[in-house]
Amino acid sequence: MPGALIADAFLPQRKIQGNAMKSCHNRFRQSLQQGETLIGCWSALGNPISTEVLGLAGFDWLVLDGEHAPNDITTFVPQLMALKGSDSAAVVRPPCNEPVIIKRLLDIGFHNFLIPFVESEQQALQAVASTRYPPAGIRGVSVSHRSNGYGTVADYFATINDNVSVLVQIETQAGVDNLDAIAAVDGVDGIFVGPGDLSAALGYLGQPNHPEVQAVIRHIFDRAKTAGKPSGILAPAEADARRYLQWGAQFVAVGSDLGVLRNATQALCDRFKTSEK
Repeated sequence: MPGALIADAFLPQRKIQGNAMKSCHNRFRQSLQQGETLIGCWSALGNPISTEVLGLAGFDWLVLDGEHAPNDITTFVPQLMALKGSDSAAVVRPPCNEPVIIKRLLDIGFHNFLIPFVESEQQALQAVASTRYPPAGIRGVSVSHRSNGYGTVADYFATINDNVSVLVQIETQAGVDNLDAIAAVDGVDGIFVGPGDLSAALGYLGQPNHPEVQAVIRHIFDRAKTAGKPSGILAPAEADARRYLQWGAQFVAVGSDLGVLRNATQALCDRFKTSEK
């Protein structure tokens, strides 16, 4: 009967025959903990084809941006599908540190989070709690969603809390001032510098390479290392990326799909337009 079929959809999970999905294992988180240097790229176009191309390039990790790029749940899902089989770990930056948004991103299959604008220990605690099921956190429970293979990952609930990574973004003076307490939060797996907002907060809007901003960035790297947490940053300019790696940054995004497309197409156009003059 129709009513029985509807009710059955909400029954506890049963063993499903066929190709059940494998248990969760977060290789990106493990690599961070083992001290590996991880080179990443920013995915800002919100397009599954461009994200798939990035996933084929060999980057260790990719940020799918939900703060400044035109992304939402409906655009993230096809991008995650496009990365299926890729060795590039998908890291999502939600628009804000909000439990419901983070819950929805977890349910569609993200295991790695870059939380923007973290300024205090309490905000870091909230970010971690949002990614964990009770009693360790406050993540809401659905028995069937994309992340658990629509109910086919038998030990999902037993393993997922230990296979989510949380990176917190330091991009204000308050975040710098409270960095030691933020880094000490259990479940914070890394400290990420937002050079654009940080330079603005320090009074140097649009000048992330100002000596005073650079000094603060290096200070953040040093304090993260002292706390035993890896540090990362976005650095589209090669000289900046190599300098940050020398300073001890462990996970560095060295460009973006948008930047590569813009620069390459402009160079191509200029090469031919100039030659015809």
